[in-house]
Amino acid sequence: MSTTRRSLLSRVALAATSFVLPSGNTFAQAAGSTPSEGVVISGSSSNSPEARLIEVYRAIAAGDSRALLLAEDLVREVPNFQLGQLVYGDLLLSRTGSSPAYATVMDGPPVVREQLQKLRMEASRRLNVLREGPPPGAWPEQVLELAHNVRHVVVVDASRSRVYVFEHRATGLNLIRNFYASIGRAGFDKQIEGDLRTPLGVYHITSRLRDKQLDELYGVGALPLNYPNEHDRRLGRTGSGIWLHGVPRAAYSRSPFATEGCVALANDDMAYLMNELEPRRTPVIITDEVKWVQPDTTAFARTEFRALLSDWMTAWSEGDRFALQSFYSTDFLSGKGRHAASRHALRLLKAQPLARRIDIKNVSIFRWKRESEVTVVNFTEIVAGRASGLAKRQYWGLEQGRWVMFFDGAVG
Repeated sequence: MSTTRRSLLSRVALAATSFVLPSGNTFAQAAGSTPSEGVVISGSSSNSPEARLIEVYRAIAAGDSRALLLAEDLVREVPNFQLGQLVYGDLLLSRTGSSPAYATVMDGPPVVREQLQKLRMEASRRLNVLREGPPPGAWPEQVLELAHNVRHVVVVDASRSRVYVFEHRATGLNLIRNFYASIGRAGFDKQIEGDLRTPLGVYHITSRLRDKQLDELYGVGALPLNYPNEHDRRLGRTGSGIWLHGVPRAAYSRSPFATEGCVALANDDMAYLMNELEPRRTPVIITDEVKWVQPDTTAFARTEFRALLSDWMTAWSEGDRFALQSFYSTDFLSGKGRHAASRHALRLLKAQPLARRIDIKNVSIFRWKRESEVTVVNFTEIVAGRASGLAKRQYWGLEQGRWVMFFDGAVG
């Protein structure tokens, strides 16, 4: 195949993807690249629609005549995948000798131009997975420690429209899936009810909603998050109903900025999350840009905070009211309401029977650094002599160089 013909196919592959990537690479260069080491496209399934679409891109970039056949198979089997339909249509058009350049998407009714612009952006976000993702063995900096009963960690990279799913194994966190996703129409960093933004922070899945419980808008199901969490409330953030959810069955996916603040995934991908993720235990970290780190880089912070928890437990177990109250913020809030630190310390000691030690197990620790530093701790509180305990969550803030607790309550 001639260089001219190959260049034509690279442009025609998708009028909506005739763009230059941030690094300066062209679409053809990106489509022909190899995924970052350790990055799995849509769960390592070569049959997933996204993986198949990327194979079409690669075939086009390589001048492979199979591109049209691959695109035809994709749209036949996934007819509601708009991006696939557009690639197929442009490939058919290329056979006539026409070359729909980038400028052609500026023609036509405003609604058509807007839709093509959204598809261009979606294509860009999907192609970026070929060059981005966590290095081997790395995990998000927010994770300091995970309890053995936490099976997965979900990371949403809001600026890249990507959801990463890690499995917690004895050797650490292992990336097992990553999916394209849509976020709020106004972007991220939610502040108030109705601002159409997706929140940023460390959240947890609270429940599981099946499709029969939901409107068609949410597709096959939803996993609600605990937004606003106690850190959000402390900062005055409002709103509710932030979920991970599917999409209407009439569409395979939505554009990168399409929800009212939730994170929306293709129904196949959402079905996987519904089956695998456990409510109450599974953390969902939503960030504007993921900082991937090696586990040993968080060892000091983990050891430091573990020592702090140990000191807090010692003061509680020994009934040292004055030492105990030093661990609480002046605006401390418990699950039973707002209390002065001294009053809460006294309440804790009164609630503890004499000579009965309180221990904690199943400890998970997360550190959030944006605007202010916050540490979220999940654990099971065990009264000595009892077989089971109470699942609890604490929020600690860094105030004047000291970590102090500003919330302590049961996990609902």
